[in-house]
Amino acid sequence: MFKQFQLDSYYQSSKGTMVTNEEGRSININEIFVDEYHITIHQDSTSNSQEISENERQWIHSLEKRRGYTGLLQKPKIQKVPKMHREIESNVRCYEPLVVSIGPFHRGKPELQLMEKHKELLAIQFADQDSTKERPEGVLPWLSTNSVSIDELYEKVKNIMPNVRECYDDELIKKYSHEEFAQIMLLDGCFILQYFHCIVTGNYTELKMKSHDIAFIRRDLFLLENQLPFEVLQVLMSCKFKNNEGMEMIKKFISSAHTKPTPPHGFIQGIKDFFLDLFGDTQKVMSFLGKICGEEGPPFTKQESTKIWLPSHLLELLKTHLIDPNAFSEGGCYLRGEWCSYRSAIELRRAGIRFRPGKSRRLSEVKFTSFHCSALLTLPPITVDDSTKSEFLNLVAYEACPDTPDDFGITSFLTFMDSLIDHAEDVKELRSKGILLNFLGSDQEVADLFNEIARDLVPNPHAYVDVKDQIEKHYYSKSKIWIAEWKNTHFTSPWTVFAFIAALFVIGLEVTSTFLAGIQTYYTVHPKGS
Repeated sequence: MFKQFQLDSYYQSSKGTMVTNEEGRSININEIFVDEYHITIHQDSTSNSQEISENERQWIHSLEKRRGYTGLLQKPKIQKVPKMHREIESNVRCYEPLVVSIGPFHRGKPELQLMEKHKELLAIQFADQDSTKERPEGVLPWLSTNSVSIDELYEKVKNIMPNVRECYDDELIKKYSHEEFAQIMLLDGCFILQYFHCIVTGNYTELKMKSHDIAFIRRDLFLLENQLPFEVLQVLMSCKFKNNEGMEMIKKFISSAHTKPTPPHGFIQGIKDFFLDLFGDTQKVMSFLGKICGEEGPPFTKQESTKIWLPSHLLELLKTHLIDPNAFSEGGCYLRGEWCSYRSAIELRRAGIRFRPGKSRRLSEVKFTSFHCSALLTLPPITVDDSTKSEFLNLVAYEACPDTPDDFGITSFLTFMDSLIDHAEDVKELRSKGILLNFLGSDQEVADLFNEIARDLVPNPHAYVDVKDQIEKHYYSKSKIWIAEWKNTHFTSPWTVFAFIAALFVIGLEVTSTFLAGIQTYYTVHPKGS
């Protein structure tokens, strides 16, 4: 860029200043100019805007074309475990299948080849399964199935291949032809559904597997990199099951893996639980009063039950079984909001907060009920075994994928439980209340498990915000803490309670006897006739 100045013949500048004329000749402007000259002054580079090259213009033009374009943000529905999760060396095996590969991610690994023959066997069983045939003793009859030819099943699966291939990254599946990929989907889909059918109906003998393989398959089916597009399962189920029985079978399988027998309660405990549930939840109170007044339930309940929703894969279905997606939509804030410090189960118990297992196993069902001098924290019961770590880590990895809902429900629950569990004593407290069912080993192993899983996890700031706030308020209530400490000191066992009652009884007798003796003395000194 240049600035041009016109000088007339009467202009003089300071001594020694050199300029150029239009012909490029250097002259001294101390001379008197008869003609007009153009003086060009090169300004400082810091005040000049640089010229944009052609390559830069093309880049800007391509960037402008991206306005409003979201194609780059669309990710395949079935993804690999994010790198930040795989970098934790102690967790790597939790993302790898032990006995069976589903889909293309781990296909071809030598240690998984033994199960490939079982896939063919179970695919034939799935096609030939007919509920009208005679069943072995002990097999449940509730699923209505009919035999279908392998040809028909393959044709159905092949028809949806364009949609199914889009669920995976192109680089991952480009080595498979259209027909090869359809065959993989057919065998894996039939294998999964027949496995579910045998487990749900109790027909384990048809699987022709060792018991430890059956257990490992249950684990492998819920790995992030071992998922099958649910559309494949849906098409296969439509050929075999009537109405919605196939979906009910899958839900029953998932539920059975997260259910434990409810411990029996006495009559008095049942009444206590009823009132705790009723008056600890305002919505239940309104529903209860509405029933008394003859009012019907909310009109939207029936409409919601008729909605049809299909997950992307089994792992997503498992997550929706464990977490209510609408539970963490309000409250809290990323930048400012309620600050709540973490305290262990033992510390909360000493502050007068008791623990109780909830009736629901949904991990979003965490409730805090406050009383005059104490409080109750209700937590979902959890079964902890060898597959727990793998299952939770894969759910966390699924929540970290770019295309998943931004609720981080599983992640938030694990960080909340990690705040309650520091040492074996915390596990013992929760286990004694029926919240943790330990099939893993020692209480310290369970504590280590939760501490390892929750490492470097960032929860949803909206998760359990009301519960955390109520815990914080209770903990800083001086009167409640004083009463709790007094109870923990003097009523640590039933014998101390009996001793306290006996002491009160003795003191009462002493006061009564002293009072009666005083009355007797009074009437002795002041007889009625005097």
